[in-house]
Amino acid sequence: MSALPEAVRALAEADFASVAQRFQDAGFTVAQPASGVLTVKAATPDADRPSVLVSVGVHGDETGPIEMVAWLVEALSRTPDELAVDLMLCVGNIDAIRLGKRFVDADLNRMFRKERGSLAGTFEAARADVLIDVTRAFFEGSGPQRWHLDLHTAIRPSHYPMFAIVPELIEDCARERLIDWMGEAGIQAIIMNPASAGTYSYFTSEHLGAAGTTVELGRVGTLGQNDLSQFADASKALDRLLRGQPAQAATTRPHVFSTAQSIMKLSDAFSMQVGRETWNFTPMKQGEVIASDGETVYTVQHEEELVVFPNPDVRVGLRAGIMVVRIM
Repeated sequence: MSALPEAVRALAEADFASVAQRFQDAGFTVAQPASGVLTVKAATPDADRPSVLVSVGVHGDETGPIEMVAWLVEALSRTPDELAVDLMLCVGNIDAIRLGKRFVDADLNRMFRKERGSLAGTFEAARADVLIDVTRAFFEGSGPQRWHLDLHTAIRPSHYPMFAIVPELIEDCARERLIDWMGEAGIQAIIMNPASAGTYSYFTSEHLGAAGTTVELGRVGTLGQNDLSQFADASKALDRLLRGQPAQAATTRPHVFSTAQSIMKLSDAFSMQVGRETWNFTPMKQGEVIASDGETVYTVQHEEELVVFPNPDVRVGLRAGIMVVRIM
């Protein structure tokens, strides 16, 4: 990573030394409670001060948000007094980033739950345990405004290149604030998720009272070679949030979808009518077969459902895709 700009290299390697020092010199309480985690809090606790967790690199090959956040945090650390929130910055899977791979043993973003089955002994299961502990500690004692923006990029193309997954259980006012922010950030579509698939953002929403979301910002790219112009709206919205500046009006409100069904891979007999090359939000008509798994056959139940995250190659017991319907 030596050829990368210093700010990008530092965040990709979870080297917070320079940024941490600037915030500490400005009087903040700064800590690195685990590898890949930086917390910056006001010296005097304030219940009215929002607490914001920004996570990147939960999948090691999703590098665009790493670059975006690296430049944003570098700039903010040079005017540290403008930080208006208690901030936790998390680089999820440092080892996978170093390897240029999605994960080391298994998908980290399926590990934020108690039941892990055959994945319990994986590298990512141990990493998730660390992140659960430090995240719980960060939000402990925080005021009611709690945010978790888990920033990703999608493996495949999408009819909505910028979209997000939002847990349904988030309290109404917090969810509206989150959706308004996503409109400002250029997010085109939001999927309301009724049940956990073991993701980081669902964990923080369910157990720590955060308005959490998994945000998909365009496509997977090579670290140092991402087109940062595609993240311009998201970067501005995040910068505004961290500086406590007034929200900007969204040019368009995101379309909102509900989850019609989750397609679970139950056995090695699983087969899917759509593959990894299928675009996210590809429509399917009522009665069409989505996938089959022995005697279990998944079919489209509504007049139209759109497939998101189709991946027949996931491990047995994991979600191989979701089907959504537009509600707004």
